[in-house]
Amino acid sequence: MALAGTKPEYLLADKGYDSASIRDNLCERGIRPVIPPRSNRITPIRWDRRIYLERNRIERMIGHPKINRAVATRYDKLASSFLDSLHIAAIRRCLRQATS
Repeated sequence: MALAGTKPEYLLADKGYDSASIRDNLCERGIRPVIPPRSNRITPIRWDRRIYLERNRIERMIGHPKINRAVATRYDKLASSFLDSLHIAAIRRCLRQATS
């Protein structure tokens, strides 16, 4: 897989991953954490809100096909059949957006 050898530039995560050990580990590896601080954090943390908004877009993009029951439960045994059901779900979404 082509992505296996690449290093990510950012890690997008929610407040549940706001800990000093996670942030330190990411910084040692050269990855910028984009994690909003918890409300009880004593020391303020800088984080990029603009990049964090991309997390929501990614979650919606991945979460939408799960609405389709065949995709969510993965009835298909073959990978090619499952990919076909993903294509059908994407086409249905595109058609729905085009008509609304």
